[in-house]
Amino acid sequence: MGLVINEIFYSVQGESSYAGYPCVFVRLTGCNLRCSYCDTRYAYQEGTEYAVGAVIERIAACNCPLVSVTGGEPLLQEETAELTAQLIAGGFTVLLFTNGTRDIDMVDRNCVRIVDIKCPSSKESDKTDYGNVSKLTDRDEITFVIGTRADFEFAKQHAETFRASSPVRHIHMTPVFGALAPHTLAEWLKQECSYLHLSLQLHKLIWPGIGRGV
Repeated sequence: MGLVINEIFYSVQGESSYAGYPCVFVRLTGCNLRCSYCDTRYAYQEGTEYAVGAVIERIAACNCPLVSVTGGEPLLQEETAELTAQLIAGGFTVLLFTNGTRDIDMVDRNCVRIVDIKCPSSKESDKTDYGNVSKLTDRDEITFVIGTRADFEFAKQHAETFRASSPVRHIHMTPVFGALAPHTLAEWLKQECSYLHLSLQLHKLIWPGIGRGV
């Protein structure tokens, strides 16, 4: 049994505290959510099965120490845990991007687990597993994708709770590309919660209009 992979490519990390670093991306097929603003719908079903070893060979060929495991939702596939464990054992820094609906302890805690907390405009906010918050370490990160003022209020309230109850150091707010102007979110953060991080999707600014492989 292997992993169903949508794409593997070498680019620059566009999100999280690792934004701007060259990174190998492994996008897994399949997602259990249908967010209103999803920009990777092509990963819902398209994919090819690979053995874990074959995936690692392709990653190693890029000669880059940073790897992003994403989706879709990567924790839907049991072999994701084996992939991340082998990469970490091999000396790679591994970022796991998850939609927050699956148990993040499925993967090694030495993996940087970047958990997306869904806001109301996603239409999937009721699916979040808040039990994951107690499992976060100081290497993990939280992201809120903000499309509206209501999303901002939702995220602000939850971020205050998370700061008090978990050791997580990086909490990001990312505007929905094309729906909320970055400067608007920046002003809200300046005025109301300067302890949060404005995270823009760098790949969309560097390669505008290119939806895949960046």
